[in-house]
Amino acid sequence: MMRSIKMFVFACVFAITASAQNSNMGMKQLIDENMTFAAQQYKVLLNNVPPAVMPRSYDSSKDSLVTSNTKWWCSGFYPGTLWMIYDHTKDKAIREEAEKRLGILEPEKHYTGNHDLGFMMFCSFGTAYDITRNSAYKEVIFTAASSLATRYRPSINVIQSWDSGKNFKCPVIIDNMMNLELLEWVTKNGGDKRFHQIAVNHANTTLKNHFRPDHSSYHVLDYDLKSGGVARKITHQGYADESAWARGQAWGLYGYIVMYRFTKNKEYLQLANHIARFMLDHPNLPADKIPYWDFNVPDIPNVKRDASAAAITASALLELAQFSKEKERKEYIAVAEIILRSLSSPAYRASLGTNGGFLLKHSVGHLPGRSEIDVPLTYADYYFIEALGRFKKWYLK
Repeated sequence: MMRSIKMFVFACVFAITASAQNSNMGMKQLIDENMTFAAQQYKVLLNNVPPAVMPRSYDSSKDSLVTSNTKWWCSGFYPGTLWMIYDHTKDKAIREEAEKRLGILEPEKHYTGNHDLGFMMFCSFGTAYDITRNSAYKEVIFTAASSLATRYRPSINVIQSWDSGKNFKCPVIIDNMMNLELLEWVTKNGGDKRFHQIAVNHANTTLKNHFRPDHSSYHVLDYDLKSGGVARKITHQGYADESAWARGQAWGLYGYIVMYRFTKNKEYLQLANHIARFMLDHPNLPADKIPYWDFNVPDIPNVKRDASAAAITASALLELAQFSKEKERKEYIAVAEIILRSLSSPAYRASLGTNGGFLLKHSVGHLPGRSEIDVPLTYADYYFIEALGRFKKWYLK
């Protein structure tokens, strides 16, 4: 009991101190403070996660951790976040947990059930390899790329996201752009050259079909494998078929920057800039740059924000700035800094020992499906930590 009281008091003091400091401290201090906090907070999380599953979210109404099996599309984010925290803090307990979680995730390198191998295996094993250069991790990444390539459909030049069924013929979602990095990385690092062509074909087909004239994207395109045409353009997680689901826009932005990094195709960079302009110039983007879960949902501002979309956007903008002219470069870095400061504030970042051990509050997973609404999510934490690391590596002297 006494230990619980002390923990509560410490958490309150930590939150009050962080609130006062975060608005004034420089970015180096802010990043270092976040990384120290992340190591402490993830030790709370790791003590709550059963050994054979991955953390997914937290149900505050039941004070209960929500978990998933390793086939869930988010299974790679937790170990990936642990590795990035370790890279900054060198905390041995964090690394030990990261290695354990890779152990239970590794069998999924053979998974072919959907398109999410990039999220699952590259955000985890790719991050681990980047930090450790462990050759065993590289082999896992190569195998995962082969598994992902089985979902490529040559007749329409795309990777099919979900299996066909009564509701879809051949669905392809904008999220799929995030999984192309796995394929490109493997080709660049001595693997099958075919993977590069698959990634390029998918990116080109998506560029042609997925975007509206204002450079916002649809969530789901349902292709007809026989004719090669687009049967429907709809949403699954957004407000409406013609609305701009916030996280979907972030996926597209991030994905085309990655493709430009690997290919130097200026069409990809141009599209990334257009997507950024759509998001940053949108009249419904709040001053703190944390978007509502959909840019076109009615009743703004009385709707849910999505911290996960903000974190992905911040990380994407920091890479886009690497390839931009001075004016745009400064703007993208400045917006990313606003996002990171907003996410570091008590409005979005949890107090130590709360939130089930997750870092960020207020993300939205699948609101139309009444799933994961205004909760912590593993990918929000992942891209938040990634963005902090990118800022420190690229923009702090």
